Amino acid sequence: QVQLVESGGGLVQAGGSLRLSCAASGRTFSRYAMGWFRQAPGKEREFVAAISWSGGSTYADSLKGRFTISRDNAKNMVYLQMNSLKPEDTAVYYCACKYGALGSYRELRYDYWGQGTQVTVSS
Repeated sequence: QVQLVESGGGLVQAGGSLRLSCAASGRTFSRYAMGWFRQAPGKEREFVAAISWSGGSTYADSLKGRFTISRDNAKNMVYLQMNSLKPEDTAVYYCACKYGALGSYRELRYDYWGQGTQVTVSS
């Protein structure tokens, strides 16, 4: 069993930055791939970024260059640095983990999810 707790969301003006954090329980964090997803009001949840055991990362094409995912296995933490934020980035952001080395853009591949943290970008 893994528990995930997101933090770092909030209200920010367009063009600003936020760093989301996800704290994971469990002793084998380094064996999980991690992902970030988001869900905007009235829309389906969508893939944001994923990171493998070893730190290899993948991103939604539309977010490349603005968002950066990283992890600290010693602290059981995964992060999402979000820069040049836009109003359309407003969403609840979820952290997720999956067994195995590689991350995935597919929700169904993930085994555990956090409760989410709200990010609101004002224009």
